[in-house]
Amino acid sequence: MQLVIISGRSGSGKSIALQALEDLGYYAIDNLPANLLAPLIDELRSEPPARANVAVSIDARNVPESLERFPVLLEAVRERGIDTQVVYLTADAKILLERYSATRRRHPLTRGNDMTLAEAIDHEQEFLAPIRRVADLVIDTRGLSVHDLRARISEQVARHTGGRLTLTFESFGFKRGVPLDADMVFDVRCLPNPFWDPELRGFDGRDSEIIEFLEAYPDVHAMAGDIHAWLTRWLPAYLASHRSYLTVAIGCTGGHHRSVYLIERLARHFHHEAVDIRLRHRELGVHTALSENIAPPLTPPRGLDADT
Repeated sequence: MQLVIISGRSGSGKSIALQALEDLGYYAIDNLPANLLAPLIDELRSEPPARANVAVSIDARNVPESLERFPVLLEAVRERGIDTQVVYLTADAKILLERYSATRRRHPLTRGNDMTLAEAIDHEQEFLAPIRRVADLVIDTRGLSVHDLRARISEQVARHTGGRLTLTFESFGFKRGVPLDADMVFDVRCLPNPFWDPELRGFDGRDSEIIEFLEAYPDVHAMAGDIHAWLTRWLPAYLASHRSYLTVAIGCTGGHHRSVYLIERLARHFHHEAVDIRLRHRELGVHTALSENIAPPLTPPRGLDADT
């Protein structure tokens, strides 16, 4: 049995994620009391035929005591040998305020008390902290359309293989903020910027014009080599800790040139049988699995081995 637990901040897209899994054949339950998680699994396993895929939503509508105990309740399920993923959806407070203002819906925590919407959004983040800390996958839904989110759930969650690490390389622009779902962030704004050449401005880091421009600078090779070496050193530790997902984000100013270039090249180095590679270029609106269309790895800096 595979169990997916959807959680996150109200307005971040939890209902869409749950519906996407239901459409993919999961037995879906919304607003499950957290303390009923283990009993539910026991009941579903005993029913003939046993459910193969189950998705539940657990969020701030639960009583606070159950949310505080969520890590313990989760461990009780995993001790039963259930392949379990915890997916946490989030967006920054400004985006959530805009979404609630547009839909005129009431936030769950504003019912029956004098909280303002902004206060409810802040309190909810505190209530859900125990779930956020143990989440296997965090998805920042800022900038994602309904179709984008459904695609992310289908690609990253429904197709995830137990025992394998999904390693996502994400490019982004600092001017639009750091991705909330990044596990580690590298800043490459110190590298030469093609944007200042009017003839290159309209290309992105996947185009040969940008590749040729950046590969002419030794600092670009040195930065790529250092990031590659760091990940090579520490990726086995993440694999040994049974992580299901890891997101490595590389940012430049606009997220179109330097970060895209480095993400495309570095991803190829880590494409091996123990890891599923995903590429996401946030500012370009591109999210895909590693394919043969991706350019080959960086030419190693002079005097360095390709694996260093």
